[in-house]
Amino acid sequence: MTGFLFDLSFWLAAPVWLLMILAPGWGPTARVAASPLTVVPVLAVYLALALPVFPELWSAVRSPDLDGFRALMEDANGAGAIWAQVIAWDLLIGQWMYREARRLGVHPLVMSPLLVLTILLSPFGVLLFLGLRALLTRRRAASGSAPAPSRIPA
Repeated sequence: MTGFLFDLSFWLAAPVWLLMILAPGWGPTARVAASPLTVVPVLAVYLALALPVFPELWSAVRSPDLDGFRALMEDANGAGAIWAQVIAWDLLIGQWMYREARRLGVHPLVMSPLLVLTILLSPFGVLLFLGLRALLTRRRAASGSAPAPSRIPA
């Protein structure tokens, strides 16, 4: 069951990622990406995995040290819970990136690879996006223009 829940946490988030990457200009994508509720199913999986190991989880986060996290990660439910938590937070970060990119007018051909990178290695994707965002914000401030919303051909 733990293996199924581990896999399920990703598959619950995948449709939102696919919309943001493959259909960024479609109206429903913007509405889905604007909702923080997209993570609720993933967090339900998190709870299912975390509750059986809650004492160990609480110990690992209450007084964090490497050995405590190592012990938690050696338990399948503990590792699965941490994975589901990562999936949920990465999805929220990806949704923020999508909305910011739309606000700044970043073309989807630039954003799609950044979102894929964020799925796989979120710190790298987020750092690259933050750099792009800073560059675009500085350029717009220097030119005195407001950001144009991203336009995607139908």
